[in-house]
Formats: sequence, C-alpha cells, structure tokens
Amino acid sequence: MEFLGVLALSVVATFVLRRPIKAAPWAFYGLSVLLVASLFAGNAGLLGTAWKPLILLLQRCMLPLALFTVVMYIGVFPKDSRVGRWLRPIRAELSIIACILALGHMCLYLSPYLSRALAGGMGAPMAASFAISMVLFALLLVLGVTSFDSVKRRMTATLWKNIQRLAYLFFGLAYAHLLFMIAPAALHGGEQAALSVAIYSVVFVGYVPARIARWHVDCAREARASHAATPATADFESDVLTPA
Repeated sequence: MEFLGVLALSVVATFVLRRPIKAAPWAFYGLSVLLVASLFAGNAGLLGTAWKPLILLLQRCMLPLALFTVVMYIGVFPKDSRVGRWLRPIRAELSIIACILALGHMCLYLSPYLSRALAGGMGAPMAASFAISMVLFALLLVLGVTSFDSVKRRMTATLWKNIQRLAYLFFGLAYAHLLFMIAPAALHGGEQAALSVAIYSVVFVGYVPARIARWHVDCAREARASHAATPATADFESDVLTPA
C-alpha cells in the first residue's frame, strides 16, 4: 500500500510541477542529487532522524520506481490527450530525475551486496536479484545519459529510439528484481509481502496489455491517415502528368 501512496503523490506532483520541470530541469536534477547525498549522509549518521523519510522514498527505491511508472504509463495515453499533451514533453526530464534517484539507491546497496556475493553468502533468490540489479544499473546509466538533449542531438533518430526501447527491458527487469526480493516472504505467509507482490503485479503486468493496445491503435490510425492521403496524392500526380 505504501507504493500506491507514493505513486499517487508522484502523479499529482508531476502534473503540478510539469511547467517548472520543463522550464528549469537542471534545478530538479540538482535537487535529486541533493536527496541522494542526504540519503548517504543519513546512513552515515550525520543527519540524525531528519533523514528517516528518505528510507521509504529512496532507500527502498519507491520514489524513483513511482516516477519510472509514471514515465512508462504516459506512453499508454494518446499523444493528443490531455495527459499526452501535458506530460509527454517532460518524459525525458522525469526519466533523468528517476535515474539519478535510482542510481543513488543502487550505489547505497552495491558495496554490502557485492561483499556478500564474493563471500558466497547469498541464497539463490538474492543472488538472482543482485545479478538483475547489475543489469539494471547498466541500463540506468545508458538510458539516463541518452535522455539528455545534448546527447540526443549527437545521435541519429533511429539509434536513439533503439536505445530508448531498452526502457521496456528495464521495466520488466525491475519487476523481476522486486519479485526476487519480496516473493520469498510472501510464499512463507507474509501478508504484507503478498500484498506488495499483488500491487506490483497489477502495476507492471497491467502495463503490457495497455501499451500493446496503444501500439495497435496508433498503428491503425497511421494506416488510415496514410490510406486517406494516397488518393489525393494520386490525383495530384494525375493532374500534373496527364497532358491536357
């Protein structure tokens, strides 16, 4: 239930802050870095109890995961819908913010989990989750860097689109990572863990048919537009090429 609350607040904040995010994205990137720095400072005992809300938002990766969910679901809505018109222009900025926060979460756990992995102290589910997290780390770096406009402009459109399609892989692996972390507790009768598995499954698995449906609708719309344009083009060519 905690994730749903964070997700709801993230959706509201995204709508409310969409104009400031577009106007001054670097201010939000800087704030994200500051939050990550505060997380590390809090874990080092430098902030007392003031940092504890970050446990839920960053250390447990709920805020970045909620932002990634918003980014993915924006693609489910038509481009000309209100959601599409308002939020598509800041998808890249939201992705970068989420990447910064998620990388902070990963770096916090990297050292202790790597030590356990090298010492052979991981069970199979945790080892699988750690392996997936390493792939997610690499994907975050690639997707985050290529989301910057300055980098995007140096790439061909085809290459950039192909790289950004890795976001689907990232979303799927994030779901697998979560399952490896909480499913064992759910299988052993943990009610909270079972509820979390159900909620994450609805959010992640539900995205697949919604995105496929949007793809089919968009393809059908493009096909109709292309078909409607063809006769006009043919008539124009006929008028030009046929002698009077």
